[in-house]
Amino acid sequence: MTMDLSALNQLLAVFLLANLVLALWRVTRGPTPADRLLAALLFGTTGVALLLLLAHAGGGMALVDVALVFALLAAITGTAFSLRAWRREEDDERP
Repeated sequence: MTMDLSALNQLLAVFLLANLVLALWRVTRGPTPADRLLAALLFGTTGVALLLLLAHAGGGMALVDVALVFALLAAITGTAFSLRAWRREEDDERP
């Protein structure tokens, strides 16, 4: 059984869309803000993968540029959240 490239792309797209749905559910139902942030980062990473898959399927280089911007924003968001959470822990420990 051989699979052509378009069938593989479709299978990957369905898997990534299912991943987006699960990440969206975790963002809305996360018990802690850290869980919500990790799900949002997963949402961004999956979005980047989908954009790259669309670019590979013939969408052009503009989609690659958008994917790179999304990846950069995800990294900045994760860093900002961790710095904010770290400061909050230090403030809670002070008498």
